[in-house]
Amino acid sequence: MYYLRAAGTSLVLDARGTAVPAIVHWGANLGALSWPELAALADAAIPAVPPSSIDVPLRLSLLPTFAEGWSGRPGLSGFRRGVAGSAGSAGSAGSIGSGRPADLALRLEAVQRRGARSLRIDTADAAASVSVSTDLELTVEGVLRVRHTLTNTGDTDFELGSLDMTLPVPDRAGELLDFTGLWSHERRPQRTRLAHGVWSRESRHGRPGHDDPFLSVAGVPGFGFRRGEVWAVHLAWSGDKRVWAERSALGAATLGSGELLAPGELALPAGAGYTSPWTVAAYSATGLDGLSARLHPWIRSWATIHDPRPVVLNTWEAVYFDHDLPTLTRLVEAAARVGVERFVLDDGWFTGRTDDKRALGDWFVDPVTWPGGLHPLVERVHAAGLSFGLWVEPEMVSLDSELARAHPDWVLGAAGSLEWRFQRVLDLGNPDAFAYVLARLTALLDQYPIAYLKWDHNRDLLGGSAHRQTEAVYRLLGTLRAAHPGLEIESCASGGARIDLGILPLVDRVWTSDTNDPLERQQIQRYTGVLVPPEYLGGHLGAATAHITGRTASLGFRLATALFGSAGIEWDLTRASAGELEAVAGWIAEYKRLRPLLHSGVVVHADASDPALELHGVVACDGASAVFAYVALAAPRTALPASLRFPGLDPDARYTVRPLTIGGAVDPGAEPSGAGESGVPTIEPRVIQDAAPAWLQHGSETLSGTVLAEVGLPAPLLAPEQAALFELTRL
Repeated sequence: MYYLRAAGTSLVLDARGTAVPAIVHWGANLGALSWPELAALADAAIPAVPPSSIDVPLRLSLLPTFAEGWSGRPGLSGFRRGVAGSAGSAGSAGSIGSGRPADLALRLEAVQRRGARSLRIDTADAAASVSVSTDLELTVEGVLRVRHTLTNTGDTDFELGSLDMTLPVPDRAGELLDFTGLWSHERRPQRTRLAHGVWSRESRHGRPGHDDPFLSVAGVPGFGFRRGEVWAVHLAWSGDKRVWAERSALGAATLGSGELLAPGELALPAGAGYTSPWTVAAYSATGLDGLSARLHPWIRSWATIHDPRPVVLNTWEAVYFDHDLPTLTRLVEAAARVGVERFVLDDGWFTGRTDDKRALGDWFVDPVTWPGGLHPLVERVHAAGLSFGLWVEPEMVSLDSELARAHPDWVLGAAGSLEWRFQRVLDLGNPDAFAYVLARLTALLDQYPIAYLKWDHNRDLLGGSAHRQTEAVYRLLGTLRAAHPGLEIESCASGGARIDLGILPLVDRVWTSDTNDPLERQQIQRYTGVLVPPEYLGGHLGAATAHITGRTASLGFRLATALFGSAGIEWDLTRASAGELEAVAGWIAEYKRLRPLLHSGVVVHADASDPALELHGVVACDGASAVFAYVALAAPRTALPASLRFPGLDPDARYTVRPLTIGGAVDPGAEPSGAGESGVPTIEPRVIQDAAPAWLQHGSETLSGTVLAEVGLPAPLLAPEQAALFELTRL
């Protein structure tokens, strides 16, 4: 018997006998239990034998197969060519864990990193000629990680079909939450009942995709951000995958995940092995915020981020492909005036790249646009006190490029295969193609003082091995980082189509979505942030009229939305009015002041009774301070909305609540700044009929954390698409 527990989570593993061990419990902390108590728990958990069933009690092992009587999704499937009956029924590999004597070894070892505890279970089956090692780790934050490694111990190739992780959830977990989405509309939540059968989400994009299930959560019906038990899984992998929930007619309920392998994609020669991606799982007794309270500190424990997240100005929506030194110099100067810390030159800088139809793969600075190379621009950026970043898309190639003409065999897919954004995929699994991309990126990094690469990925694979391509991308990123330790990298995949815990250890930022529309961004950032800490989530201040949706938003709403994350700007500041620039400068100053809190604190959300109104914030880990945003997404249901109840505070402490102003007021008489944009009279939220509650008219209120969480304060009456910010300070 093995018992792991940390931070309110516990795992009980029954490893007695020779069968594959079974998870008896994963969830709430069960307290201090002795070995006899653990054995009694495991014995008591053995179910009855129901009618018309196998003649022994059914138990869910770490690697469930048909041989155990498990008729759900098997943990392992595969076959050997020419072996009768090996395919479809998980073959002879299905005899692993059949309950007969097997070569089974277990050991408990301490992982020295931050005190996490891990188990390794080694199981072998001579008849199947395969062995499987399972690693389980429970971190000090209560995050569970599980993966399998399969080794082919036979003399012939073993065609691997699947090697998945399956975790039990209790019968009270009757509701499922996962995510879907579209380009520029990522992380759309969807809920369903966990009924009999399988709810399966499969991704065949060669990347997670805009419709990525992202985080699959099973919980008690009606769970929210602050209420209800939940169990969640995420597959830390950037290629094809599947994540599912299943409930059998016998009542057993599971969450599972694994890499989705195409038929014949992975044939293991004799002696070769395959290690599955980590399944990352977390339990919370207090809803989705409880998951974040585990996952965020764990991610921060190994994050590559060490320096404060600089304020970025990205040139894409400011100039698109229209690159020239005078225009960009004016943009650099405007950025420096408002306090920007990093200038990123987006798409359009390399040879022949005048639009999105050509030149991907020709990673040389365009001699026509930049006859002196990028040095004159970099010099101006550095003279203004900013660091320099560059956009690249190394995994892709345009057919209209010197690279594709010289090496058509490096292009994935047959001739005439479908293009996507006028581009194809470069086969990084080809050693020569890999070496070329590595050489070109290294040459750029050696030639220019590039502090940051915005690494894009603008299409699905639609062919080729997603497994091989994903592993090559990981290897390429790792090689570049090892050779350039100070280099920061942003994962962008036409916005948020590759945000996962497989890519995150190799990057310092993710581009949360291609849209800068604050109304869309509110939901995208809210749900992406359940898993990923805010310091990773790139969010930009865009133009008044969003380039993708065409919706016009007030400056205050845009500033408040972009504050909560890794803040930046994607707006032609040379066309902004003096008042707008003053407001942006004030916003950046407040961001820098609040950055230590925003990027280290506990992310919290109030469970709203009205879906039009949201309250979210960040509370310092020691409870000393907090910042909250109250957001009106649409018109509220009632004339007097519910009170502002601030979650996550120290219940015994007293806090002063004040409205937070993020910049100076814009001159009401200022002219509209630029074609298609509207003048904004003020960055403060528009309060309906100037109906501010009494406490706001007084400027502040002081109450206990318990009162603020349970009773709250009357909310201001905001117009739709407005946000009000509040800063809380513990006395």
